[in-house]
Amino acid sequence: MHVTHLSLADFRSYARIEVPLGPGVCVFVGANGQGKTNLVEAVGYLATLGSHRVSSDAPLVRAGAERAVIRASVTQGERSQLVEIELNPGRANRARINRSSQVRPRDVLGIVRSVLFAPEDLALVKGDPGERRRFLDELVTARVPRMAGVRSDYDRVLKQRNTLLKSAAMARRHGGRGMDLSTLDVWDQHLARVGAEVLVQRADLVAALGPLADKAYGDVAPGGGPVTLEYRSSAAGRNAGGDDAAEQSTDGGPAPGGAGREELYEQLLAALGAVRRQEVERGVTLVGPHRDDLVLKLGELPAKGYASHGESWSYALALRLASYELLRAEGNEPVLVLDDVFAELDARRRERLAELVAQGEQVLVTAAVDDDVPGVLSGARFSVADGAVERL
Repeated sequence: MHVTHLSLADFRSYARIEVPLGPGVCVFVGANGQGKTNLVEAVGYLATLGSHRVSSDAPLVRAGAERAVIRASVTQGERSQLVEIELNPGRANRARINRSSQVRPRDVLGIVRSVLFAPEDLALVKGDPGERRRFLDELVTARVPRMAGVRSDYDRVLKQRNTLLKSAAMARRHGGRGMDLSTLDVWDQHLARVGAEVLVQRADLVAALGPLADKAYGDVAPGGGPVTLEYRSSAAGRNAGGDDAAEQSTDGGPAPGGAGREELYEQLLAALGAVRRQEVERGVTLVGPHRDDLVLKLGELPAKGYASHGESWSYALALRLASYELLRAEGNEPVLVLDDVFAELDARRRERLAELVAQGEQVLVTAAVDDDVPGVLSGARFSVADGAVERL
């Protein structure tokens, strides 16, 4: 799969830009602040409905404009499609496929698939659990696009359940009558049912990704490792049988391998019952996929807090390379995006990464200095400056 044309209107720094692309390596070279990352960010948005740089859509719309439009022509084999997203901060975004009538934005997921390497990737190893949950969920959705709807349902149920818990907590703190929490049982069931689907997909992904990440780490840093991925469930090890379970740390424990949807549903439901008293006191949901973590181990120790800076970079690269190989093996090779990463790497890692990705169907690279890009990544070169993109 590759993008053959990218069109932007009022996106980031671009009032309007048309960029013809093709398979193979495309390198965008320009000084910092000229807009090269904006181009690959747009491609990534089509793949994930989000930005790797900001958490909301408002910064993506050019100052003074009401909306932004990202449009791309995409070719997979003999098939070509035109996909378009209109960003409307404060209102619902819009989407179209092949200029047809409007569709839901999540309906375009799967048309563009991408794997992004960026300086922000270091947070996968050193950052908070939310960074790793986002990594898992974006990759799950790339594999199974319908999971975007499941994630949306989970977020909706979680928000409504938290609203009920917060109201109960406020009533307790102000000495009022206890609220009727009978409806909480219904929300528990909803949360456990949707949460179990999220957990099944995450567990399947971690099982498939682990061996690929270990191999990729060895390719990036020969002689290092091994690396292992362990999914840490906030619900594991809890039961509804007593206060001891309710007093456990919300860090949870390893999720049982091979558990099915019904088993995970029952596990989540029991865990919610075990922490009910704490949740009512604190006004927030304490267990579920939104509280889980992916533990990255280097040897016998967690990489976070123990891995050196270079080892952390190698681990982050290994996760992205493993993601790329996983999607590639499933029949729809993703666009590979290397956003200003070569300047962050030492010469050895720079060359190793370039050698590993050079044969990708489409590789989009950004760099402030052309010399930072290893020679093996030969292909089309574009200059990015003053709002213009010109092929050299």
